[in-house]
Amino acid sequence: MNKFFYILLTITLLSSCSEYQKALKSEDIATKFKMGEDLYNEGKFAKANRLFAQIVPDYRGKPQAEKLMYLYSNSFYKMEDFYTSGYQFERFASGYPNSEKLEEASFLGAKSYYMLSPIYTKDQTETKEAIEKLQEFINLFPDSQYVAEANTLIKELDYKLEKKAFEIAKQYKVIAPGYTKDFNAAIKSFDNFLFDFPGSILREDAMFHRLDAIYQQAINSVEYKNTVQDGLVALKKQRLEMAKEYSEAFKKTFTNSKFLDEVNEMAIVVEEELKNYRTQS
Repeated sequence: MNKFFYILLTITLLSSCSEYQKALKSEDIATKFKMGEDLYNEGKFAKANRLFAQIVPDYRGKPQAEKLMYLYSNSFYKMEDFYTSGYQFERFASGYPNSEKLEEASFLGAKSYYMLSPIYTKDQTETKEAIEKLQEFINLFPDSQYVAEANTLIKELDYKLEKKAFEIAKQYKVIAPGYTKDFNAAIKSFDNFLFDFPGSILREDAMFHRLDAIYQQAINSVEYKNTVQDGLVALKKQRLEMAKEYSEAFKKTFTNSKFLDEVNEMAIVVEEELKNYRTQS
């Protein structure tokens, strides 16, 4: 029985392959469309796509073109060729603005850009483009069933940008072979991060690392800096006072922070250092 089943299956597969090859070579565009649609419905998107690609130019301007272009665009999406699906869905939306598939096609086109977004450690140009495309979709279809998902995708993409900026700022505090710590750059980068992403879930971490950069800079600072404009400036004292200010701000903002013990230790050291200046005066 099993042997008979496998023989029958083999014959069926060979027959279907033969029919597919015939359709590819056929001049009958209706045959190609019918087989392409059947293959698409069976989940054989690569084969369907190959047939659709042959007949797209022939159906341009015909009533069936709208359906064909949707299936063609979505076959790229199903094949995970997101560069092409994004482009093709945008063409569909532009060519068929009154289509009942317009909303879905517009969303899948925008989502194609989301699928192209790389991990946060890489260049985020495509991530920014995906955010723009998804926001454009939300603006065009504010009542769409896909809005909730689009907003979720935007949050994920926003987090990549936040994580990228956060990690860049942290790198300035790390000593790598051939490099030294750049506390000024770290402080400025964290300032920019906190300004650019005021609602970030990384805000607590960013404020702590900014404080840590200010603290390390203050503790390791030279006593005075000679400037052309002001002459000798008590550089270390200025930085210690800044560290104190930032530690107080941190503790007030995050009363139950996971960093609280470290911040308190910094505050104690800073206060001890500042006592020296009060004694001198």
